[in-house]
Amino acid sequence: QVQLVESGGGLVQAGGSLRLSCAASGRTVSASPMGWFRQAPGKEREFVAAISGSRTTTTYTDSVKGRFTISRDNAKNTMYLQMNSLKPEDTAVYYCAVAYGGSWFAAPQMSNGYSDWGQGTQVTVSS
Repeated sequence: QVQLVESGGGLVQAGGSLRLSCAASGRTVSASPMGWFRQAPGKEREFVAAISGSRTTTTYTDSVKGRFTISRDNAKNTMYLQMNSLKPEDTAVYYCAVAYGGSWFAAPQMSNGYSDWGQGTQVTVSS
């Protein structure tokens, strides 16, 4: 079983930037799709972005398009989320996840398609 550890969260002012990392250990995930989700207080977990194992395909939820960039370094078994122009509504705990069974899948925005999850990192954006 893979262990996923997120890092890079913190407190930032609106308009600022953060870069989240998700380091995988215990199993190579280079061939597996990975994604970022977030959960704000009192809200359900929501999809943010996903990337294929080959890095050729990415997808984002509409609210972060043009501001967030997902990437991965398969040699380091690590995925990233560069977050720019942050808004207070981006405040949430951010989770990374990995899926198995192929390089990509039909519904990357569905959380039940992912098998393993990290414990999350808090991102707080002040106005």
